[in-house]
Amino acid sequence: MDGFGEAEGWRVRKVQEVIMRAMAKRISWLDAAEILGWSSRTLRRWRARYRIWGYDGLFDRRKRRPMRGMFLHVDGSTHDWIPGLGWQPDLIAFVDDATSEVYEAFLCEEEGTKAILSGLRSVIEKEGLFCSLYTDRGSHFFHTPEAGKGVDREQLTQVGRALAQLGIEHIPSYCPQGRGRMERFFGTWQGRLPREIQAAGIQTLEAANEYIRKKFLPWHNRTLAVKPKEEESAFIPAGGADLDGILCVQDDRIVGNDNTVHWGRKKLQILPQSWRSGLAKCRVRVCEHLDGNLSVRYGHRIVGW
Repeated sequence: MDGFGEAEGWRVRKVQEVIMRAMAKRISWLDAAEILGWSSRTLRRWRARYRIWGYDGLFDRRKRRPMRGMFLHVDGSTHDWIPGLGWQPDLIAFVDDATSEVYEAFLCEEEGTKAILSGLRSVIEKEGLFCSLYTDRGSHFFHTPEAGKGVDREQLTQVGRALAQLGIEHIPSYCPQGRGRMERFFGTWQGRLPREIQAAGIQTLEAANEYIRKKFLPWHNRTLAVKPKEEESAFIPAGGADLDGILCVQDDRIVGNDNTVHWGRKKLQILPQSWRSGLAKCRVRVCEHLDGNLSVRYGHRIVGW
């Protein structure tokens, strides 16, 4: 179809071939979903589109954002990314809606708060602050008081709090269609990355992440990314943003009479301050940083480590 790039055409041909194999009963629909890296529900949606509109129905007609940095997707996929590893790690990826460019991708034991915060820091350090982030409603992204209902915009998760402090809009997904781009992205990577990792003889997360960073991610951006409609960028420099104090796990504590606070099983000593004799009964913020270190902050001052 006119107006779609080479990468989209390649994706559609692959989807069509798998759906046709399943329709001919050469593979099961469950196998088809696994091959494409989709959920069964997503596959049913695209199968219905194919039956109604044929080949043309497999193209993604949702308009991209016109400019880099306006709208980023982040998601994780559990898969046999490292054949022979014996367990399935999660791949976390940050993808620009305007171009399908991948700004960060890495394997980890499990998608969660620290993995997402680490990825955010990498994207911001390399590209700058962006406008909005689109995620699912997993518990590390949003609190959802009642299953199937809307998210709680007042009670923020650590990720939600960090995004709010950085001025990045956090957009929850409420429908499978909204996650379609990331599902197709993971389908492409699932079809190629494990084979390349196996061919390279890689058997550890560290080596696989180095391969992704140095070879596979650059290949994706050279081959599968598209040009944005507008050449300008919506990214802006992070400037003086305190990324250490924002992109971390944090909570407030009340300082005890002995000038200490508790964090889990640890007791943290508040350092003597030249500007105040003590901080007993004061509210401070304890930050657990991405490297595992702790700091204690009173306003903008660091008062303990």
